[in-house]
Amino acid sequence: MSLDIDYYELLECDRTADEATLKSSYRKLAMKFHPDKNPGCKDSEARFKAISEAYDCLRDPQKRAAYDRFGKTGSPNGFGGGNADFGDIGDIFESIFGSAFGGGRQQRGPARGADLRYDMEIRLEDAFTGISREIQVDVAARCDSCEGSGAKPGTTTNRCGTCGGHGKVRAQQGFFMVERTCPACQGAGEVIADPCNSCHGEGRVDRRKTLTVNIPAGVDEGTRIRLSGEGESGARGAAPGDLYIFLHMARHKLFEREGTTLFTRAPISFTTAALGGEISIPGLDGTKHDIHISAGIQSGKQLRQRGAGMPVLNGRGHGDLVVQVDVETPTKLTARQKELLAEFRETETGDECPASQGFFGRIKDMWDDLTD
Repeated sequence: MSLDIDYYELLECDRTADEATLKSSYRKLAMKFHPDKNPGCKDSEARFKAISEAYDCLRDPQKRAAYDRFGKTGSPNGFGGGNADFGDIGDIFESIFGSAFGGGRQQRGPARGADLRYDMEIRLEDAFTGISREIQVDVAARCDSCEGSGAKPGTTTNRCGTCGGHGKVRAQQGFFMVERTCPACQGAGEVIADPCNSCHGEGRVDRRKTLTVNIPAGVDEGTRIRLSGEGESGARGAAPGDLYIFLHMARHKLFEREGTTLFTRAPISFTTAALGGEISIPGLDGTKHDIHISAGIQSGKQLRQRGAGMPVLNGRGHGDLVVQVDVETPTKLTARQKELLAEFRETETGDECPASQGFFGRIKDMWDDLTD
């Protein structure tokens, strides 16, 4: 089989296929062309290796992006001659320098399961107090029938003929000897002669899990919570990945938030602004915060209530509550109210509103200058 066949064609998928579609197609084709299902058939063995190589690349978002852009070289410049796709250039240096400097990945066996993401929306009140929430996620979980081995209970596995049981295959490319995970056994070093009926040799099955997520007080938009080992199970008993919970804040009807500071706007009557008074703002914990309004307060003035904001995540104390005062002009007046305001206007001297007096004084001066 030609190594130049497009990976998407090998997996019989469109280039826009999502991860679930790729996985489903790979599983179907892997079962169809597995060497154990087609003993002695070289074409099936080559096909199996090719689709395994394709899936190994496309299941990884970074490798897939590189493949979509540069093809099998994974780089705009490639790695030199040769037809095989060896992915990350780090594998080249690992095979040369890994054992000498202790930096190589000597892990043998299938790769750990994929990490998963779950987006959760919570209320601002939940972020203030902290909360426990149950969620349900669909994951590839360890098969209970074979305990994750992939082999039918009571049967054994055979040494992989492709890699000789090493879990890795090597190839010469130019001046380098490169090494990568064996596509036939996925790094296990062994192949399954009699696959488990429940998981078809994968060692994992699709399952819905119910998990409890503990959300601490003080979380904010984009906070990430990691649930170790609750991601997708690895094939053939490999370690599972992690589940990451990404938090999003629902819009609140009263408050806006910036870090640990809560903001709100409070419209007050012009009489309260002129004479002074007090307003009450409810806190997220139900506490009533009394905000003093000084006589003569101006629209846009911000009043700060210390310690009435959001709690500090994984720390002590709270931020502040900031109330912005907006003076509202009345739009509906009774005849008596209009009469009283008319009487008030007749008594005005201009000193009651110094900003207005100064502004219109400057306008008068400007007209005087223009008419001189």
